[in-house]
This record gives sequence, C-alpha cells and structure tokens, in this order.
Amino acid sequence: MTLCIVAVVAFVAVIFASGLGQASEVPLPSRESAIPTNAVKMSPASDQYPPILHSDNWELPVPLSLAINTAGGEDSPFILPDGNTLYFFFTPDVSKPAEQQLTDHVTGIYVSHFENGSWTNASRVLLQTAGKLALDGAAFVQGNTMWFASAREGYSGMNLFTAEYVGGKWSNWQYTGDKLNLEYQVGEMHITSDGKTMYFHSPRPGGMGGYDIWTTENVNGVWQPPQNVAAVNTDGNEGWPFITQDGNELWFTRTYLGTPAIYRSSKVNGSWSSPEMIVSQFAGEPSLDMQGNLYFVHHFFVNGTMIEADIYVAYHK
Repeated sequence: MTLCIVAVVAFVAVIFASGLGQASEVPLPSRESAIPTNAVKMSPASDQYPPILHSDNWELPVPLSLAINTAGGEDSPFILPDGNTLYFFFTPDVSKPAEQQLTDHVTGIYVSHFENGSWTNASRVLLQTAGKLALDGAAFVQGNTMWFASAREGYSGMNLFTAEYVGGKWSNWQYTGDKLNLEYQVGEMHITSDGKTMYFHSPRPGGMGGYDIWTTENVNGVWQPPQNVAAVNTDGNEGWPFITQDGNELWFTRTYLGTPAIYRSSKVNGSWSSPEMIVSQFAGEPSLDMQGNLYFVHHFFVNGTMIEADIYVAYHK
C-alpha cells in the first residue's frame, strides 16, 4: 500500500493516545466528492513515464476504466482468481500526509465487480466500527477471509488484521497476533492457494538488505519461523509478493533504475529461478487472475512530483 506512507505508524501512536481518535459518525463522502477540484486526471497520452513492458507474453498495459480509476490515488490492487472481483486502496489526494488520510472518511479499501463486460463503480469496504478511526489497505482475500493492513484505535502502528465475509458484508475483524506483527514483522503478504505458506515482505533482521521476501509455513494452525527466499532477494528492496494459484510463479516488486518494477520468478525443480523483469517504470504490486492477466499500480510523476495513481492491466496473450 505505497500511498499509505510509513509516517502513519508514528502518527497513530500520538493521535490515539491523545484521545483524538474518536471520530464522529458522519455520512461517508463519495470518492469523487473527496477529490480536490483542481486535481488532474492523468492518461497514457499525458504520462511522462509510462510503464514499459519487457515480455512478449502480454499486451501493452492499459489503465482500467473510470469506474475504478479517478484523479485520486488507486493503489494495491488484488484481483480474485476468476478475474471478476478487484479490491484496491484509494485515497483522494496523494499529496496529503497519512494523518489526513486517516481522518478524511474516504481513504481505504474499495471493491469493484466485472459484470456484463464492464467494471462496476467501486464501493467502500468498511472494516471498522462506526465512529472509530482506521486506515485500511493492502487487501488479500482467500475464500471468506480478508487479510488487510490497518492503523486503528487500540493498536500501535500498522498491523495485520483479518475479517470474515458473513451475510453479504465483511465483519468480525481481528488482530492477527503479536507473532506475525511484532516477532515476524510481516508486511504486505500473500498466502498460497492451499493455505499452507505465507509469502511476505519485511525488513526483519537476518535478511539481505532493505525489504526481503520471506515465507512462513502454517503447521496445525501455527505460523512457523520465517525463511528468507534468498533466490529472489538482493541488498535492495524486494516486496509486495504474489503467488499464482498453482504455486509455480512468484511475482514481486523491486526497484529498477530508481523506480518500482515488476519481476517474476518461476519454480524449477522445486527452487525459485533468477527473477526476470516484466514491467518497469513506476509499476508495482502485481496481482494476476487465472488467465494470467497482470494487474498492477502505476504512479504518475510530473517533474519529480507524484500526481496520482491508477490500476493498470496487461492482458495475457
């Protein structure tokens, strides 16, 4: 969730400790109404640094429809395997600091469905009790369980939570515990389709430098000590992992020539291969459906300043 900046970790400790965390119950604004009136909607035609495709297996990346992308910031896409449901993070103004995202009543997780050949207008996924503050993002959904990152009342910093889909809505959100959050220092994560292995990024000690990608195995309901995925890690940053349904491809984000780029590693004889770059230039947080269509976030920069962010797709040939 790259637009939900790390500064929120320090900020929430102050705002909740001071008693400022009690938000009044107010009608939630629409995404469009919260976007500044002077915001510029970027397009491929006005993009100074468009995403660059490095593979012949996909079509050139294109932004999704205006039902999803606005002049605000759409980030952290997660597509369900059937390709018909897309979760993502939204904030109306990418220039605003985390403390203003936390209190604007609109920043958070949204969902859109592909119906009758087009995406529906995205709607907010509420994951906090009415009247309380939370900054939610980085959704991962498997079955009726959502994992998500959140800064919220009663907790220090950004932590992992889960929610259950019951009766047509997400509810029963719960803290995932100190082992994952404090001991293992789990960042954005993805769980294999069999539910046995969690891939995550972390700056935890023992890595190769910066963010590394790690795994932890679920044995009888207990997440085991993490193992470093050394085959894909460097002394830079590797993170935002995604595992295909068959478990044979590991997709992730790595910095290339100063901007985020998307890489893929394939499993060969049980080991991860040397990663290959698929999309570069302000492209990150990959998510794929069963057809191999690649969804990712693209950040628009003009003269060194981020203007907005959109969700892009590169369709598999």
